[in-house]
Amino acid sequence: MCESCGCVGDTGHFEVSGSIIKARTDKQVDVLHDLLRANDHQAAHNRAHFNTAGVLSINLMSSPGAGKTSLLEATIVALRGRLSVAVIEGDLETENDARRIRATGAQAVQITTGNACHLDADMVHAALHAINLRPLDLLFIENVGNLVCPASFDLGQHSNVVLLSVTEGDDKPEKYPVIFRAADLMVVSKLDLMEAVGDFDPQRAAGYLRRLASAVPVIELSARSGQGLDVWIDWLIGKHTALRARQYGEFRERHG
Repeated sequence: MCESCGCVGDTGHFEVSGSIIKARTDKQVDVLHDLLRANDHQAAHNRAHFNTAGVLSINLMSSPGAGKTSLLEATIVALRGRLSVAVIEGDLETENDARRIRATGAQAVQITTGNACHLDADMVHAALHAINLRPLDLLFIENVGNLVCPASFDLGQHSNVVLLSVTEGDDKPEKYPVIFRAADLMVVSKLDLMEAVGDFDPQRAAGYLRRLASAVPVIELSARSGQGLDVWIDWLIGKHTALRARQYGEFRERHG
């Protein structure tokens, strides 16, 4: 974890309840509130850029190796001729994922965060200077692989999408409630591996999500086989259409 978001706690403060030891988070919460105030101001500025350009922005979050980049590659190909896509990639090091995205013909900017375990609005704003928003319809922000800190930082996105791979436990929504509560969509990924894994139940995963009082949709798909990809594409197109309709309505209100 990193110190940039206050997630390194005060190791001297714990509460013991039976066999469970809970870290007290009072100190971290104070630090985080200070960080978030500045971050939210920049995020609002980013969102204004996206709204003005009519670009739908999606914050894609998951644990490492859940298949975010593979899904983006398949999505760019599936949307070719319908929506123009660019990607901001976030990783601690390397430009590997950005190179994969560029190989599809899409714009891609790599952010290497060093020891920071998430992207923030300032990082995204800096990346926007290297992206031409004018021809775009859709911008994906592939966050650093982490099921904790990315959920706390608004980047200016319109929607949060959380991937849950079948190679992980289906109880992840219960174990990491903050990021799944922040989701506007949960994608169960790597569906082609479910038979090999054997013990992942998508319905059980959805049940854990519902226990968080979340009614967001769940899409099951495989970027490799294409199973369920059409549902994901329809969701994206629907979100983009709604953004453009809202943008047109606001223009009509301003100009009569």
